Amino acid sequence: MASELILVIDDSPTIIKVVELVLTKAGFKVQTTMDGETGVALAKQLKPDLVLLDFVMPKMNGYQVCKELSQDDELKSIPVVLMSAKGEQVGERFVKVMGIVDYITKPFSPEAITAVVTHALEKAKGDEEDPTAVPQAKAPGPQPEELQDDADREQQAWKEAMSKLRGSISRAVASSLIAAPELAGVAPDTQVLVENIKNTLTNSFLEGCIGELRTTIPDLMSGEVSLSGTLSVIPTGEVLTILASQKQAGILTMSKNAAKVDVFFKGGHVVMAAAAGISDEYLLGRYIIELELMTKEELDEFIAGLPPRSHLLGLQLVKSGRLQLEQVKTAMAKQTREICYELLTWRTGKFTFVSTRDLPAIAEEAGLDLSVDAILLEGFRRVDDWHLIEQEIDDFELVLLRNDDAINQVGRVRLVREELTVLELVNGRNTIRDIIRQSRMSSFDVTKLLYRLLSAKLIRKKVSPVAV
Repeated sequence: MASELILVIDDSPTIIKVVELVLTKAGFKVQTTMDGETGVALAKQLKPDLVLLDFVMPKMNGYQVCKELSQDDELKSIPVVLMSAKGEQVGERFVKVMGIVDYITKPFSPEAITAVVTHALEKAKGDEEDPTAVPQAKAPGPQPEELQDDADREQQAWKEAMSKLRGSISRAVASSLIAAPELAGVAPDTQVLVENIKNTLTNSFLEGCIGELRTTIPDLMSGEVSLSGTLSVIPTGEVLTILASQKQAGILTMSKNAAKVDVFFKGGHVVMAAAAGISDEYLLGRYIIELELMTKEELDEFIAGLPPRSHLLGLQLVKSGRLQLEQVKTAMAKQTREICYELLTWRTGKFTFVSTRDLPAIAEEAGLDLSVDAILLEGFRRVDDWHLIEQEIDDFELVLLRNDDAINQVGRVRLVREELTVLELVNGRNTIRDIIRQSRMSSFDVTKLLYRLLSAKLIRKKVSPVAV
């Protein structure tokens, strides 16, 4: 077990929190600070074995901290690993200057930061990595065909249950409406009324209601309710951390208004997430198109040919032979991560965790095995970015205009593909919500690109005329 002291200096509280969690779990002692000046003082006091240092910080940036350390005879031999964000000019030419032995680009995975720190310490000690380590093979599990059959049966049972629920509610509501004094003498067609109500009660709406019910009354859930509460008291990140650290297996259900999300856990890792009642940007089809597994036209044609109220698009694509299982799982992994990132932004809502080893077959088949630490690291980075973005973009109904003179001066060839895609949708009529929908990208990605274009003055906000 490692016991070296790592001093982490970063002005982001969320990065500090997650890096401390990751390195502590790896066995390191960790001291943190959000200020370069305080970091230098702590280094003089504690004499850490390694400094993990942010590249851009107020007051003292990474290089200034390194310079201070390199000018102190007692500190100049301490190895420094520099952390930088994408786009910052950090590379091999900066390594081995002023104590910098390595660098890592944000966002990084928990495995990456642990590996970089471990390797830097080993280099400092002159040790060599052990080349004899052999990864352990995973134990064989059920065959995909068996899991798919189970998933088919479960899905069919769920569809039948939802159909019965929809029918029962529709008939009850229709009867009440027909008997209402306000409708006396109107004599509406009962069957038409029932069908209209059924069409209103979509699966997404009903699943959101069920999720709210399950989190409000945990005793209704099968299995052992191990944890429940409100997100205003215990934030999403804390809930995920608890389940991961205890290597829990079961279903975490979170609900807010009509939105409901199920996150399936096995051995403390996320194996799948499913959502109802949240934005269409989290539908699996978006990620299939984004990963260029199918074109939008091909996917729309496939969906149009499915029976009414079909579910589990991924399973349908595999069964039809349109996509391989691994391709669908790649899209599902991206979808699951994005859903979890969205949960980290929830400030209100309820949660319930049911401990069970018997996950639904579709979750077992997905078996994504995603690290909670990695989800938190990227998710918290996004939360930090959101705080910055919201200072400029606090309303999705904003309309933006292109600054064609500035665009021509910069040159379109200097813009990346995603920037050009968003820029084309800025036309003085589309709201930010329209741009998100038409681009088929996430709201986070679109607003981040728009923030970048606003900062470069390539676009500007459309100002409504003021009445005088």
